[in-house]
Amino acid sequence: MSQSASRAPRRAKATPGRRDAGLTLIELMVVVVILALLAVVIVPRVIDRPDQARAARAQADIAAVSSALNLYRLDNGAYPTTEQGLGALVTRPTPAPSNWAEGGYLDRVPDDPWGRPYLYLSPGVHGPFDIVSQGADGRAGGTGTDADITSWQGQ
Repeated sequence: MSQSASRAPRRAKATPGRRDAGLTLIELMVVVVILALLAVVIVPRVIDRPDQARAARAQADIAAVSSALNLYRLDNGAYPTTEQGLGALVTRPTPAPSNWAEGGYLDRVPDDPWGRPYLYLSPGVHGPFDIVSQGADGRAGGTGTDADITSWQGQ
């Protein structure tokens, strides 16, 4: 045998019943059906998350503002009036309380997750003060994403 013949690449022998390594149309269709079923099950659960996140943010904002209001009361003996509003936590209200903390009690008054200011009432109907976000629709009451989120919920 010559050297050139021994260096020639060997070809793989065809084995009976051997298939190509690619996917068949049926296998591809099975994968597509499985992915579609997963999407049908998972997508509805994920879509509700933004609304839940907005409600959670509103509850966290209300808790932070409530804490600032309690600090304000400790320093000044009373909560800001409804007329002074939540702005009294950021800038010194008039008439100025004697022990108002320099720098304020909050850096800024947050808007609710839907871009509207929180409603504030002092004295409140449900406690010494009431803080309310009127939900996605911006109207009192409602259900689901339109439900009000209040400072007295969970008490």
